[in-house]
Amino acid sequence: MTQAKPSARPVAFDYDPPGRDTVSIQHSLANHLLYTVGKDPIAAKPGDWENALAHTVRDRLVERWMNTTRLQYQHDVKRVYYLSAEFLIGRALSNGLMAVGLYDQCRDSLQQMGLDLEELKAEEPDAALGNGGLGRLAACFLDSMATVGLPGFGYGIRYDYGMFAQKIQDGRQVETPDHWLAAGNPWEFPRPEVQYKVQYGGRVEHDAQGRASWVGAKTLQAMAYDTIIPGHETDSVITLRLWSARAADEIDLKLFSRGEYLAATEDKNRAENVSRVLYPDDSTQQGRELRLLQQYFFCSASLQDIVRRHLQSHADMDHTGAEASRVSLDGLADKVAVHLNDTHPAIAVPELMRILVDIYGVEWNRAWALCSRIFSYTNHTLMPEALETWPVEMMGALLPRHLEIIYCINHEFLQDVRRRFGDDNDLLRRVSLIDEEHGKRVRMGYLSIVASHKVNGVSKLHSDLMVETIFADFARIFPGRFTNMTNGVTPRRWLAQCNPGLSALIDAKIGRGWRTDLDQLAKLKPLADEAAFAEQFRAIKLANKQKLAKLIADTTGVAVNPASLFDVQVKRIHEYKRQLLNVLHVITRYNRILANPDADWVPRTVIFAGKAASAYFQAKLIIKLIHDVANKVNNDPRIGGKLKVVFVPNYSVSVAETLMPAADLSEQISTAGTEASGTGNMKLALNGALTIGTLDGANIEIGAHAGWDNIFIFGKTTPQVQELERNGYQPRAFYDENAELRQVLTQIGSGFFSPEEPNRFHPIVYSLLDQGDRYFLLADYADYVACQDKVDTQYRDQAEWTRKAILNVASMGFFSSDRTIREYARDIWQVQPLREVLAND
Repeated sequence: MTQAKPSARPVAFDYDPPGRDTVSIQHSLANHLLYTVGKDPIAAKPGDWENALAHTVRDRLVERWMNTTRLQYQHDVKRVYYLSAEFLIGRALSNGLMAVGLYDQCRDSLQQMGLDLEELKAEEPDAALGNGGLGRLAACFLDSMATVGLPGFGYGIRYDYGMFAQKIQDGRQVETPDHWLAAGNPWEFPRPEVQYKVQYGGRVEHDAQGRASWVGAKTLQAMAYDTIIPGHETDSVITLRLWSARAADEIDLKLFSRGEYLAATEDKNRAENVSRVLYPDDSTQQGRELRLLQQYFFCSASLQDIVRRHLQSHADMDHTGAEASRVSLDGLADKVAVHLNDTHPAIAVPELMRILVDIYGVEWNRAWALCSRIFSYTNHTLMPEALETWPVEMMGALLPRHLEIIYCINHEFLQDVRRRFGDDNDLLRRVSLIDEEHGKRVRMGYLSIVASHKVNGVSKLHSDLMVETIFADFARIFPGRFTNMTNGVTPRRWLAQCNPGLSALIDAKIGRGWRTDLDQLAKLKPLADEAAFAEQFRAIKLANKQKLAKLIADTTGVAVNPASLFDVQVKRIHEYKRQLLNVLHVITRYNRILANPDADWVPRTVIFAGKAASAYFQAKLIIKLIHDVANKVNNDPRIGGKLKVVFVPNYSVSVAETLMPAADLSEQISTAGTEASGTGNMKLALNGALTIGTLDGANIEIGAHAGWDNIFIFGKTTPQVQELERNGYQPRAFYDENAELRQVLTQIGSGFFSPEEPNRFHPIVYSLLDQGDRYFLLADYADYVACQDKVDTQYRDQAEWTRKAILNVASMGFFSSDRTIREYARDIWQVQPLREVLAND
């Protein structure tokens, strides 16, 4: 590890804090354009001005950041370190402006200079640091940690290209690099002085006393980049530290001098691949190895950083050398909480054990006691196949010492289970950290549970099902370890920032305090029956729909009617999310319109967005089906504007900020018992969309808070799905008894939507009829279509629809990520907000 020694602060250290008035903002902007960006205003392009503006806003956050960090050290607070493979933070400019309370003033200052804030905001690329709900949740949590003043730190990977930029060519998803760092990133601070060695490969040797040495390993360098995460209406600013991979030696000069230029940089290129993209394609052996190395890379660097920080702050003065470090580390769990966001960072468990035992000589049981107090784990899935596992052979080759440690942890864990529950070999087989039945694989989810003092689900249903199904054995072994933390979203981005019209209306009625106390939205409930307020609410929704219609036209070329019902399903494309069920309804609706064109049809625009994993054939085929159906529907003159289907490409946070405020109907239609929580459902309801969904994930809690009359529920419940499974689900029975369903599947399978390639969608029909319809689409089809008829009926009564939409907004207080973070801090991490620490000192 390379780490500069702290130097004393100069006796005379004066600086000019940036002002908040119009003139100061304009001077800062001009100075940054000239001296930071290096551009003459005559030649400057919008991207240059955006860069200068970002630095202008960043300047006004840095002092808060330094003060926050200084106070945390001065008061020796306990910190939470949030380890996540994804942080989908989106664009930072608007968020920063709102955090410093200068949005309106900056907009006016720019206008005086002949610049448009909206135009400059559009120049900022989305930070490509995540893919879906997991990463966006992590970003919301960091925002809330900063806002509530929690001493927190995010750790992840600085991906060069993120997952990918999605392009649609002939209706098919095409993955291209997302060059989000091409113009630099003004929101990050490179820390070349903070670098750590990360080893992999090699072998383990043991001395006569049994001490392990990891030898012959290859080495990477992890270099830190810090991004500031500001709190809202507070001086608190926290840090997101991301790691970028570097080669230990950038270039082999001997090879280069001999003209072997590619070979000379081979190690550099191989090393940098580790932080190149999010989720390397794991359909190949090389891709799987890279993904495991990627996870270990950021966990190792993060834990080395955490331990180094602790030792610097808690140096033991009564001992010297290794003993001083061991004594100092005794207090590690009192000052450090490490949270594992899903199983991607699970390798952090054996890595911390390795650091404590092998590097600092801490005795094994003492080290394990520390780990068991430090780690906590959030599970995000109920599907056993989604619980990450790694082949023992692969882990042994890549991380041999960690595999040894995992075997040791497993041995002691199983011995304890045997002592407490007897020689129940079936139980021991089920809970072992090593799956012996599928080619010997390390169960990373199980490792996370065994090592953590708390394990949480992310909605009430999910948490209940965890202890009743996939983790039932562990719930019996560790009573009291499992708990629930229902997810939330930050109201700053997902209402104040993305929906300024509605935010202004709410401000005028109840004040601005809801931004940091979302429960205040309950004051809107009496206004749901006020005609004038409802009219204003509808006008804002229409303006948001007009904005989305322009985005759709610009990105797809399809013209949609803002007066139509905007039916929105935006999320990762996956079979369990059931975009395909939505498509079945679209085709059914199309057939019904053709059969009865003069009926009182509610015009509807069905909007999809989301990315499919690059190697996920069936999900990518569903994207193609959506486009083929859209091509047929949108170009059929008999439909007469009664139905449109669009797929918005390259879904991102910034795209979501336009989609969420414009939605009338929120599609949350996963099979009951498969969605852990969902946060898109919360964002859409917060912006006045009515939910159509199953009793799955957080839909249940949204219904309880918003009122069951104000959402649309359909489909089999979790117990009913389980009963179908037990009795041997027969999807053809549902197919045989429903003529509309038979027509739809015949059209898909016969090439009605793909005449140039009639067999194109055979795999989809085959999966539903002959491969068991794994996610019960056919079982829920009839109820879903009937529920959509209820949606039409309700939408015809615009006054009642608006009343329900307002009540949804007013009921979303519980779903603030601020509430979630306070619960984590109190019930899992035992970390106090800094303001409470200061008040108690």
